[in-house]
Amino acid sequence: MGWSGIVINGCIRDVDEVNGCEIGVRALATCPVRPVKSDGGQKHVPINIGGVWIHEGEWLYADGDGILISTSQLSI
Repeated sequence: MGWSGIVINGCIRDVDEVNGCEIGVRALATCPVRPVKSDGGQKHVPINIGGVWIHEGEWLYADGDGILISTSQLSI
């Protein structure tokens, strides 16, 4: 899909395996407990993480200190 990374508005497990992926992954926290599956998710809808709205087409830049969201591509 051409992704550089994934932002998860929730917890992840198997962190060692996730860190071995070729793309970056950021999540709110880790949790060793297996998740309860729901009916799935939604695509192409705005999401709110920590009071910040993220919309389709926006650019996300991340490192170990946090995530920056921009409406346009930055020249970094």
